[in-house]
Amino acid sequence: MSKQEAPLAVIDLNADAPCCPPLAQRRVPAETAAVLAPAFKALGDPVRLQLMSMIASAEGGEACVCDLTPAFDLTGPTISHHLKTLREAGLVDADRRGTWVYYRARPGILRQLAALLSVEPAPSSQA
Repeated sequence: MSKQEAPLAVIDLNADAPCCPPLAQRRVPAETAAVLAPAFKALGDPVRLQLMSMIASAEGGEACVCDLTPAFDLTGPTISHHLKTLREAGLVDADRRGTWVYYRARPGILRQLAALLSVEPAPSSQA
């Protein structure tokens, strides 16, 4: 008999409502952790965290790779690798326009990550 992994629960990373209660209120379900962990892992690299910040705060909501690359003392292919990691983690979307690629943050997943890390106390049940 072979072991089969249970399918992951579908979590809408673009939803306005948080996927789950904050860490400080309740344990994160394994399925939710498996879906969100790649995004946290991608942000665990200093260059990717800076890229994400540059993209998310860019005027007009998007940043051209031509503006991102000069901000680092790294080669173009290295920056492209980091941007690919952010894309694969679902943190950014990208559009090619001619020879340049433009990146924009995906606010839904950023809201999910922020909500999970919130340290707000649980609502009291006082009546």
